[in-house]
Parts: sequence; C-alpha cells; structure tokens
Amino acid sequence: MARHLRDSDADAPREVAPGVHWLVVGKGLMRSNVYFVRSGSSWALIDAGSAKCAPAIQRAAESLFGEGSPPAAILLTHDHPDHAGSARDLAQLWDCPVWVHPDELPMVLGDIATFHKFANPLDRWIVLPLLHVMGSRRAEAMMAQASIREVARSFDPSADVPGLPDWEAVPTPGHTPGHVAFFRRSDRVLITGDALLTVNLNSLWGFLRKEQRVSGPPRYATWNWAAAKESVACLAKLEPLAVAGGHGSPMSGSEIPNRVRAFSERF
Repeated sequence: MARHLRDSDADAPREVAPGVHWLVVGKGLMRSNVYFVRSGSSWALIDAGSAKCAPAIQRAAESLFGEGSPPAAILLTHDHPDHAGSARDLAQLWDCPVWVHPDELPMVLGDIATFHKFANPLDRWIVLPLLHVMGSRRAEAMMAQASIREVARSFDPSADVPGLPDWEAVPTPGHTPGHVAFFRRSDRVLITGDALLTVNLNSLWGFLRKEQRVSGPPRYATWNWAAAKESVACLAKLEPLAVAGGHGSPMSGSEIPNRVRAFSERF
C-alpha cells in the first residue's frame, strides 16, 4: 500500500525514506519542499526553499545532524526562487557550494537577455513586463541581489553526485533547461523537484485541496512543455517506489511505479 503523508506533517523534518527527511518551508505560492539526505557519515541538502527560509532549514538540519555538522553539498533541482531563494544564505552559513546541473548554469549566471531566452509563461506575462517598467538598471540590480552566481557550481552529470555518491543525477529538462532529479537505485527513491509532483498545481481546486496525486510541473512556470513530457517518461522508466517532489507530500508504495507510468501515458 502507498504511504500517505500530509503537507502539515512536515512542520518539522520527517523521514520519508531511509536517510531522507522532508521539510516544508515558505508560505503561499512560495511554499515548497526541501530534503535532507544522509549518505554515509555526511549529508546533503536538496533544494533550499524561498528567501528567508534559511533559519528554518538550519534549525531542521541541527535537529537531525547536530550543531556544527554542515552538509557536504547543497544541490538544487533547478534555479527558481521557491527552490533556490535561500541557497546563497545557506552556502555562506555552511561554507559549502551550491551545485546545479551544467545546463542550469546559464540561468544562474545570466542577465535579463538570458532570462528572456528561458522565460516561462509566468515570466512572459508578468515578470518581464514588470522588469521593463522598472528600467534596465534597477531590474539588473534586483536580479543581481537574488542571484546565487557567487556560490553556484556545475557538477558532472556522469560522475558521482556531489555529497551523495550513492545517488544518481537524472537530467529532467523542461520545467527549466537544466532541471535535474536525484535517484537512489538501491531502493528506488526518487527526488523529483518540479519535474514530477504529487499535487496538481495546474488546477486551482487541486492546489487548494492539496490532494495527493501524481502530476506534472506547473505549466505556467514551465519553460518547455514538450521537454517536460519527455522527462516524465524518463522518470517513469526508473519505476520509483517513492516519489518526493518539490511540492506536495511524498508518496511511496508498491503501486507508485504504475501511478507514475499511467500519468506519463496521459500527460
């Protein structure tokens, strides 16, 4: 049977798979999941929530690993403000780099022109018009203030995942150009970021009810919908027994592979 959890269960870090703890941070539309993943004697943080979430993430880390036990790495599934907003603060606090897939690095290092190139519908409809109204100088300053370029590095997708040698990086472009998921093949635990969710953010009713269901990324914030579909098919082939997304409560159980496969087929 599937293991059913609720969003409210993660007010404190909760174990959702061996050595994998889940915490919900942020508020409203910026509410998202972060994961604390133990590997051997060290651990890594996957995703960093929105801005001002660093204190909550630090407290959770200390409750799990003790004070003075920084992560071996901070890994981002993608560079969106609800997943990377506190990455710079945490990197400076813990004196460790923030790792992204190399195809995500242009978004991290880019300027407004790069932002235009990889814009999703929400960017085109709202964010870019607002930046235009602000003027180029003020817009560039605001983007620089939120940037993680000073602490970000790209990892080699074919090598060991930084800080998590027992996990694999699975490229899942679409939501962003360099989106990546993380997979532990030994027990088929899959941390998906926004490539595959367990709540339907494409439905207002689904968002309000927070009902558990396998779903794709939010279309309004997805750069390339066709690529996102291909990435879901790629994840389905892994036949995960646990899916821990960037939004929604993690799901696990013997029927999860069938649920993911069925969703992929009707995507």
